[in-house]
Amino acid sequence: MGRRVVPLTLDNLADLPASCRSCVFWELDPVSGRQAVDEGKAEAEKEGWISAVLLEWGSCGRLVYVDQEPAGFVLYAPPAYVPRSQSFPTSPVSPDAVQLMTGRVLPGFQGQGIGRVLVQQVAKDLLGRGFRAIEAFGAVGGAQSSCLLPADHLRAVGFKTVRPHHRFPRLRLEARATLSWKGGAEGALERLLGAGRKEPVLRPF
Repeated sequence: MGRRVVPLTLDNLADLPASCRSCVFWELDPVSGRQAVDEGKAEAEKEGWISAVLLEWGSCGRLVYVDQEPAGFVLYAPPAYVPRSQSFPTSPVSPDAVQLMTGRVLPGFQGQGIGRVLVQQVAKDLLGRGFRAIEAFGAVGGAQSSCLLPADHLRAVGFKTVRPHHRFPRLRLEARATLSWKGGAEGALERLLGAGRKEPVLRPF
């Protein structure tokens, strides 16, 4: 079984799930996000966002393929490129970290260690760019959303809470820590980036 991980570019953007190609939860502020969805411009806004980040910062995602089939992806960027991150009560993301926005392992490919591979690839990329950590806004209890990763699952793979909150804690994973991961984190990563989410709903916090 052949497996390869590649940077996200405009050329392979079409390999993201359709719901993710038109999701601008993180890429736009709440008001602009709702407007883009209402006007049917969300997919164009997403492409424009990725194009801008590629030009200014570089690749902001990773795609994994298994036997040439898209199997999963992850999106990440410095918080300056993530307007929605400013809407959280536990912001801002630390200056030495990049925000893990969202990710998914597609149905049929879970349980193969793909989640772990994706997060490790992100960590290696960030270390090469001078960043020390990955941070994410976790969801607790009723705060679950299609574009928010569950806080319990983030903790299960090594993230530590750096700013507590009853709904949206901010968590941090030191990038170097991922390079020595063993198989124990694999199941939690598959849940963390699992595919069982509904269509994103844009709403202010």
